[in-house]
Amino acid sequence: MTSQNEFLNNVISALTKSGIPYMVSGSFASSFHGRPRATNDVDVVIDPTQNQLDAFIEILGAGYYVNSDSARKALREQAMFNVIDIEAGWKVDLILRKDRPYSAGEFDRKRKFPIEGSNLWVVSPEDTILSKLEWSKGRQSQQQFQDALGVLIVQADLLDIQYLREWAKELGIMNELTKLLDTAKEQKN
Repeated sequence: MTSQNEFLNNVISALTKSGIPYMVSGSFASSFHGRPRATNDVDVVIDPTQNQLDAFIEILGAGYYVNSDSARKALREQAMFNVIDIEAGWKVDLILRKDRPYSAGEFDRKRKFPIEGSNLWVVSPEDTILSKLEWSKGRQSQQQFQDALGVLIVQADLLDIQYLREWAKELGIMNELTKLLDTAKEQKN
């Protein structure tokens, strides 16, 4: 049976062969940059053309479930679609990059890291924090907040706090960032 890391590497390989720019994000990224936790799926942000997306689906081939209509709809609507390992049940959520200044910058700031024998593009620690806070805003998701807190605590002295403040203000999540910074300070003392 395929491990989650093997599955992720296979999906990333198909993205790369298709020429699709990508970055690993979500809980996988927050576990990498912060406190590890188990997750059944991996979020990957992609920025494909229609031809690249079609090539990706073809390259994946047997053993994987991907609904090509859902993938095309996701491309049109800047939404997401899934790739599922039929045998093991692992899932990758492929999220189309949003067409906004923050998302373009976030994509440009991704970094390459060696993970499980592969070099993967991963969202930066700062953008992991901002994305977790943005996702949790209005949802009262304690898990997203804890993921962001883990990244903040582990990466503390390496983070660009000014960048976090500027984009938190722009994204309308300054209150969430302030709460996160205060919580980290309390836990440090």
